[in-house]
Amino acid sequence: MPSDRGAESREGGVDEARNGASRVVLVDGSNVAHSSEAEQPSLADIVAVCDKLRGDGYDPVVVVDAALRHQIDDKASYERLVDEGHIRQAPAGTDADYFILSFARELDASIVSNDRFRDRQKVFPEAARRLIRYMVVKGEVVFERRTGRRDE
Repeated sequence: MPSDRGAESREGGVDEARNGASRVVLVDGSNVAHSSEAEQPSLADIVAVCDKLRGDGYDPVVVVDAALRHQIDDKASYERLVDEGHIRQAPAGTDADYFILSFARELDASIVSNDRFRDRQKVFPEAARRLIRYMVVKGEVVFERRTGRRDE
């Protein structure tokens, strides 16, 4: 996703080098877009997360539910990013979580999401250790990388 925004890299990045692991990070775009307290899901939050990941040396791959196109706050820009391949939509009527978790497994990639994917734990038991939680506050992104499963 192209951007003019400069993202500062923080020490160690999102996920310290995992001994040759992929630099691709899957972004649960629907989760990110819905994370703000705004009335509508925010495209700016998706862009901010991707900018931050790129600034930390990662290659974000955004996957969203097909329904997001009807809910997002900036429909024209969203459609342009989909057309350009910067945002990938799961097929209509399917759950994007399955695609995100499958791609993450296949690519040995982390996932930026605040979703716990509890309904998918039997098929994707490694999901919890792939998660990178985040917050977007006034356009600034902060990541939390958990190193293992926490009891909740």
